[in-house]
Amino acid sequence: MDLFVYGTLLFPDVLTVLLGRVPARSPAVADGWRAAALPGRVYPGLVPDPVRRATGLVIGGLTAADIALLDAYEEDDYRLADITLADGTSCPTYVWRRDVLADDWNPRWFADTHLAEYAAHCRRWRAGYRPPP
Repeated sequence: MDLFVYGTLLFPDVLTVLLGRVPARSPAVADGWRAAALPGRVYPGLVPDPVRRATGLVIGGLTAADIALLDAYEEDDYRLADITLADGTSCPTYVWRRDVLADDWNPRWFADTHLAEYAAHCRRWRAGYRPPP
């Protein structure tokens, strides 16, 4: 399975901690969406915006076990939904379900100020994750 990612899953450090590998990745754009900054959080949420575009990656070759893990990681604030990318292909992604800020999320800011701490948080989360039966 493929997945459009636009936030913390852009970073190989986070993918490696969560999945144990960095899957194949290719650049992608989602017109009509934006990666919004979220109140009190260092990660973004993808929300519809008719005049914006979200840049990201499509990661490929995900297994059912990978998706189950990512579903648990993303929790109930996100829902897995198919969106249409700028190239016309349909791809699942995690869409945010709560309030957002007016600003877009800044991946450079995240990398410079929060990536190491966030990867450590993911490592602790991953250590406690139990796959569904």
